[in-house]
Amino acid sequence: MSEISDLHRSLLTIDTHIDIPWPEGPGFLETTRRCVDLPKMQRGHLVAGCFAAYVPQGPRTESAQLAAYERAIAMLQRITSMGETSARVCRTADEIEAGHRAGATIIIACVENGHAIGSDLSRLADFAKLGARYMTLTHNGHNALADSAIARADLEDAAELHGGLSELGRAAIAEMNRLGMVIDIAHVSRAAMLQALEASRSPAMSTHSCIFALSDHPRNLDDAQLDALRDVGGMVNITAVSGFLRRKARPEEVTVKDYVDHVEYAVNRIGLAHVGISSDFDGGGGFSGWKDISQSEHLTAELQARGYDRAAIAALWGGNFLRVLRRAEEVATP
Repeated sequence: MSEISDLHRSLLTIDTHIDIPWPEGPGFLETTRRCVDLPKMQRGHLVAGCFAAYVPQGPRTESAQLAAYERAIAMLQRITSMGETSARVCRTADEIEAGHRAGATIIIACVENGHAIGSDLSRLADFAKLGARYMTLTHNGHNALADSAIARADLEDAAELHGGLSELGRAAIAEMNRLGMVIDIAHVSRAAMLQALEASRSPAMSTHSCIFALSDHPRNLDDAQLDALRDVGGMVNITAVSGFLRRKARPEEVTVKDYVDHVEYAVNRIGLAHVGISSDFDGGGGFSGWKDISQSEHLTAELQARGYDRAAIAALWGGNFLRVLRRAEEVATP
């Protein structure tokens, strides 16, 4: 285990999707009952986390969209404040790498659910100014940008609203490209996902999904979707949601081996360069062996046991995410 610990602690580890409690809960700097706080990140040697300003889907009305925007701004401000003392907020791939060399714990801000911009594309620049590095186009339920993988009967959703992306959604992708934000296609419908890959000038990613061939959940990606991500240079970050890993399984029934099965399927299907790691901790993620971020070393141990060398494990744990982030930065325009 000492050898595995040394390996794990040598890596630039990035979890590409973590939720924060809202309204504000216990402080990030102290030990809490949350799956992710600063002491747990340090014990689990999780160098960097993408913390999401999550906005639940509501009615597609002007007042609801304004409330969603205001919540996202407040959450991004809260995420930024997490880096005021013992952690560091980073906005670029170079800053993340420099933070790692300095021994910092790194905070990366993002937004989950394009409902937060409503129909006002200028709000994307507001998010980017607060450090948001990606935005998930939808959550559960269709919004003004795109159809969701999971329609919301309680919001009177039909199976489809736009047939994939709306024209506003295409314009939002163009604006995100201009701002250097990564397009996150987790949660969107199959049609919207494929259309988003075509529309974006930089590689899109799913920040928290699993593999449909292993668990037929509507949030998971099928082989054609995986192939499409590979073809545009994007990636899928396998998430720790037990029901995505094994449909209808309870968290205590799911193991690290089940998780790495999904990682390995994606690696074998589309190549190592297009796969990464996420937890969705504090948003539904967690299973036996990876119940909170302090247990992150268990993933490294299982990957090593399956024959992955240090370079491969480093790519999965963060290198591939940095590549996609850099490409988004390269296509951005002033």
